[in-house]
Amino acid sequence: MMNVRYRTQVSAWPGFVDLFSNLVIILIFLLIVFVFLWTTTSVFNKSSGAKMVANLKATNEQQAQTIQQMLLDEQEAKRLLVLARAELETLEKNNIVLNDELNEIDASVEDLITAYEAKVVELQANSDNMQKMIVDLTGQLNQANLDKEKTAQLEQDRKKLQMEMDAQRTELMSQLDKLQAALDAAEEKSQAQEVQYVEMSNRLNKALIEKVAELKEVEKYQSFFYKGVKLAIGEQSGVHEKGDRFIVDSDILFKSGSYKLSAEGKKQLKAIADVIKDMETKIPTDIDWIIRIDGHTDKKQVIAGTYGYKNNTELSLLRATAVVNELVKDGVEKRRLIPSGFGDMYPIAQGDDKESLRKNRRIELQLTNQ
Repeated sequence: MMNVRYRTQVSAWPGFVDLFSNLVIILIFLLIVFVFLWTTTSVFNKSSGAKMVANLKATNEQQAQTIQQMLLDEQEAKRLLVLARAELETLEKNNIVLNDELNEIDASVEDLITAYEAKVVELQANSDNMQKMIVDLTGQLNQANLDKEKTAQLEQDRKKLQMEMDAQRTELMSQLDKLQAALDAAEEKSQAQEVQYVEMSNRLNKALIEKVAELKEVEKYQSFFYKGVKLAIGEQSGVHEKGDRFIVDSDILFKSGSYKLSAEGKKQLKAIADVIKDMETKIPTDIDWIIRIDGHTDKKQVIAGTYGYKNNTELSLLRATAVVNELVKDGVEKRRLIPSGFGDMYPIAQGDDKESLRKNRRIELQLTNQ
């Protein structure tokens, strides 16, 4: 804020004039004394007294004129001093008036400066608000332009989608017409096939009855088959009957990780082949029976890079096939034997111990009908 200060100054001019007047008077007095002394001294000099008196008179007249002129000058100086003092008093009065006016102006200026600063603050605040409004309006304008572009894009997408929907509707109507025609034809065909269905249903029921009867006949021979295998192999661990199938541990037939039959395994299969050939003579020829050879492994995964197979399923199938080939070699008809491999999908023991893993490595033989 601007701050203006004025002070009233006291003039030193009148004191200076008085001092000057006193100095002039003292100077004149000293000059008179000097002249007097000099004149007295010169008068008593006999050789030059007359001349000196004449000179003193002349000098005295000059000095008198000088003093007279100095008195006139003093009077004029006093007059001028009086005029100057009057003028100074007038100037001092004017100065006081001016100081009062300046003080009033100073107060007014301070008020104006305060009002100006307040206005500047207000304008600054308004400027900030306007700047914020400009930013908001710019953002709204950009958003409006973006929305306008999106609206145009959405309108294009809508038109494109409408065209695709119209095309799909046309295609759908065409397909519906074709389906309706096919349905009409199917209804006609269904009516024609309904009679055939009744006939086929009767035939199927008759076949099922015959198949059930045949299965019962096969079940009657299962016990003879398992008993014969049991007698042929003898009492040994790893060979047992379970339900409708006969189970042989793979460790009896194969070495670990191998699908080549061991010598002991071939010996056991030779005994089983004799039982199967004997069954062929006892089961009536009208019963269509087979023996399923199912291979199973434990859940240990095959080591990567193993030659001959990639996983447990392939290993179990290779072992089942090896059993079938050996039985055929021993004289069993190949059409009576069906090999299959299930890997580790159907364990009979759930543990991870050595005994559980041994039980899951097995070959199952099941006498059934086709």
